[in-house]
Amino acid sequence: MNATALTATESELVRQTGLEVRRRMAGQQAGHGLDHVERVLHSARLIQAEVGGDRCVVELAALLHDVGDAKFHDGVERSAEFAREILGQLGANDELIEHVAKIVDNISFRKGVASDTLSLEGKIVQDADRLDALGAIGIVRTIEYGAVMGQPFFMPGDESQKTGVGHFHEKLFKLKALLNTEPARRLAGQREQFMRTFLDQFLRESQITA
Repeated sequence: MNATALTATESELVRQTGLEVRRRMAGQQAGHGLDHVERVLHSARLIQAEVGGDRCVVELAALLHDVGDAKFHDGVERSAEFAREILGQLGANDELIEHVAKIVDNISFRKGVASDTLSLEGKIVQDADRLDALGAIGIVRTIEYGAVMGQPFFMPGDESQKTGVGHFHEKLFKLKALLNTEPARRLAGQREQFMRTFLDQFLRESQITA
C-alpha cells in the first residue's frame, strides 16, 4: 500500500477545493454531476493507495477534472482554466497549480492522441474517470446523458442514429484497453463483463439478435 497521509495544509486545500467545486457544479447532471466527481475521487484514492504518486495532486485533479466541462460551457472546455483560478485563489503554489491543470486538460477520452503525456498522478485520475463510465454506473450515466440530450438508448433499424447502445460499442467497450494501471484494469474487467451481460439481456428482451 502506497497511501500516505496529507499534511494539514494539503488537507485544507483539498477541502476548500471540494467546497468550491460543489458550489460551481451544483445542479450539473447529464452523467457529469457532483456524484460523478465523488466517485472519481474515491476510485482515484483506491488506485493511488496501490500505485503511489502524490496524493494531494491526485485528489485535487480528481475534484477539478469536470469543473468546466464543455457540455455545460457552450462547447468550450474550461476545466483547466477554472482549476488554475480556484487553486490560485486558495493560495496553492504555481508548480502544484500547473501540474493539476495539465492533468485536468489532458485526461479526456476526446483528447485522444492529441493529449500530452501524463504524469503518474494524471494516469491515476484518468483511470478513475474512465472507470466511472463502466459497470452499473456506466449504464445509468449513458441512459441519463441520453435522456438529457434527447438521444435514445436503442433504435433498431437506424444505423445513422446515435444511441446509448451504440455508445457502448463506440467508446465504453474500448476503455479497458486504454487504462494505465493494474488496479484500474482489474476493476474494469469486472465492470465491463457486467455491462456485456446487461446488453445481452436487453437485446434478448427487445427480441433483437445481438
